Amino acid sequence: MLYKRIEGNSVLCQLCAHNCRIAPGNYGVCNLRQNIDGELYTYTYGKIIASHVDPVEKKPLYHFLPGSNAFSIATPGCNFKCDFCQNWQISQEKCAQDMPPGIIPPNDIVRRALESGCRSIAYTYTEPTIFFEYVYDTARLARSRGLYNLIVTNGYMTREAIDCISPYLDAANIDLKSLRNDFYKNKCKARLEPVLDSIRYMKKSGLWIEVTTLIIPGLNDSKEELKAIAGFIAEIGIEIPWHISRFHPDYSCIDNSPTPIKTLITANKIGKEAGLRYIYPGNIAEEVSTACYECGKELIKRNSPEISMAALNGNRCAQCNTILDGVF
Repeated sequence: MLYKRIEGNSVLCQLCAHNCRIAPGNYGVCNLRQNIDGELYTYTYGKIIASHVDPVEKKPLYHFLPGSNAFSIATPGCNFKCDFCQNWQISQEKCAQDMPPGIIPPNDIVRRALESGCRSIAYTYTEPTIFFEYVYDTARLARSRGLYNLIVTNGYMTREAIDCISPYLDAANIDLKSLRNDFYKNKCKARLEPVLDSIRYMKKSGLWIEVTTLIIPGLNDSKEELKAIAGFIAEIGIEIPWHISRFHPDYSCIDNSPTPIKTLITANKIGKEAGLRYIYPGNIAEEVSTACYECGKELIKRNSPEISMAALNGNRCAQCNTILDGVF
């Protein structure tokens, strides 16, 4: 899907913002889409490398069907080359020859989701853009069976891809790794602006969105950087939850230090000063609850694996009747 033939039997991939021009026999940046005689083929369809029943909070999505489970799936690969990748074993340095054997069809995924009592299917762990056709077919079928669909993404889809999939999507958690193009260029082998455009466009398309920033010491943890990120999110919508996630050394950043807790405290303060209603530290031992932004009443208590919403009347604060932003 989403490519066109160009001169010399080459193809232009219009799925992600790399917009790869691929000569016959060659692959795109992802190493998982190949031009064969002027037609673009994917090697990821149905090649499930991970599937689990997860709390939707693990995505993380804190304001989308809280307390429910999401049937979570991934195929190998990514269109980013982040040297701090936390899922590098299944996302990085993958190619067509690394695919699991066999194909799991979309109807099997939907059946498993229903049998496990999940309310949604999450396309996650790696980058869903890489297995777009599989997401598309599965999401359409899931929607017809009463399931919600959500993606956890780096936000590098084109607008054409978003237009194609958004009628069947309900929510997205989008990584905003930095607000500096040099960070994306040097650390992810990508560009910043397409990510910003995707956040704006997914919000405009009616999806419930939440944003995650993995805060890495010495790379994107300055006060100026955090203010820029929080300010951008606030411009799009102060109701967008911002997940400020703690970095743990991994992949090519094994010598980097974990994010100090005091940095998360600083980021939380900066987010509040920017006007954001909901800021959540992640990758920490403490459970994080949701409070009413008007009166401060604790509305959702998260004591894993149990979640209490006793202080909510539907989607309203039981104390002051303020609407809690999200999908409930």
